[in-house]
Amino acid sequence: MKLSVVLPAYNEEESISHTLLSLHGTLNKYNIPHEIVVTNDNSKDGTLKVLEELSKQIPTLVYYTNPGPNGFGYAVRYGLERFTGDCVAVFMADMSDDPEDLVKFYNKMLEGDYDCVFGSRWEKGGKVIDYPTVKKVINRVANFIVSVLMGIRYNDTTNAFKLYKRETMEGIKPFLSPHFNLTVELPLKAIVRGYNYAVVPNSWTNRKYGESKLKIKEMGSRYFFILMYCLIEKFFSQGDFKKKTDAPKKEVSR
Repeated sequence: MKLSVVLPAYNEEESISHTLLSLHGTLNKYNIPHEIVVTNDNSKDGTLKVLEELSKQIPTLVYYTNPGPNGFGYAVRYGLERFTGDCVAVFMADMSDDPEDLVKFYNKMLEGDYDCVFGSRWEKGGKVIDYPTVKKVINRVANFIVSVLMGIRYNDTTNAFKLYKRETMEGIKPFLSPHFNLTVELPLKAIVRGYNYAVVPNSWTNRKYGESKLKIKEMGSRYFFILMYCLIEKFFSQGDFKKKTDAPKKEVSR
């Protein structure tokens, strides 16, 4: 099963080299067939130049520059329209995600033939390093609200780090979110539309360079919009978007 890894990158010249070399080295170590797909989101620094140099060292690296519109969601979507693998993971370019966790996701998908594998930083075995206190509080409250309203047990919906089969990704289109709310749209649509998933603990480390692109004050209404959309689809779509299958639905695995 070929793995595609989509990374959105905006002004990540200080982080992206370490991220991509570590990611490529880890996937090679475990003999995982893969491609690394980076969307340069019109960076204003030297990100594009770094990618040009890295492409000489990493044969599985492909990169694009998103001409616009720009934003986290648009950059991820640009990559999701161009990957060639049998499954695809969204991975951060700022070294916050661990490539070893991605290997666990991949093996879990193979082991149980799951449609999706979601990471959780808050389950036993997960951890966060240098997570800002205010963001942590907001994160836990937001994820609690999502889990209660949607009636799901999964506790880390806002975590972007997830793995989807190609068929799953095709089944949750069209994408609506242009910003960080895409991280909520993808898993909630997958759950609402009947795709099964496993949850694997993962680690998260705060970026060492640059600044976070997530602006909480700007994102509240956008998260709310996509949550309301998924609620409406869940209760009023009459199953029009459900996964088409005759196989019995698997239980969620942890």
